[in-house]
Amino acid sequence: MIKLQIICMALIFACGLLSASSVYAATPLHKDRANLPITVKSNEMTADNKGKTAIFSGKVVAKQGDITIFSDKLVVLYADEAGDVEKIEALGNVRIVQQNRTGFAARAIYDSRNGRIVLTGSPRVVQGSDSLSGKVITYYVDDEKSEVTSGGDPKARVEAVITPPARKK
Repeated sequence: MIKLQIICMALIFACGLLSASSVYAATPLHKDRANLPITVKSNEMTADNKGKTAIFSGKVVAKQGDITIFSDKLVVLYADEAGDVEKIEALGNVRIVQQNRTGFAARAIYDSRNGRIVLTGSPRVVQGSDSLSGKVITYYVDDEKSEVTSGGDPKARVEAVITPPARKK
């Protein structure tokens, strides 16, 4: 059985980047989604039990509760016979939406062993008129913290646009 709940839970935390950042005062959105149904729609799905992979491709939309993940392809790699997920990759036109937060990237990788999600390929997270961008955005799921870096590129810069509360109205 494909553990879609783990798939969606892993990637949806990427939308929490703004709420985890110290520069944003957002309401915590740590809702227990474990019991909510998950729907994944795509043009195709391929499962390889021996290879321990499941691939959703073509206009992928994964939804659980108030979180929706869009991508061209979603690849799930399993670690063991129990079906535990080792790594999840969302590839191409990645967009993760939760309430008024949206994350964008060319690629999002969830590494379950290290409890982190890495957004690359012009990653950007937007909440209202606030935004974060850089070369690499990393979210540490267990620690509820995030990093935005230039990826070691001396020409790349991290950018945060923060609108004061009085201006948001």
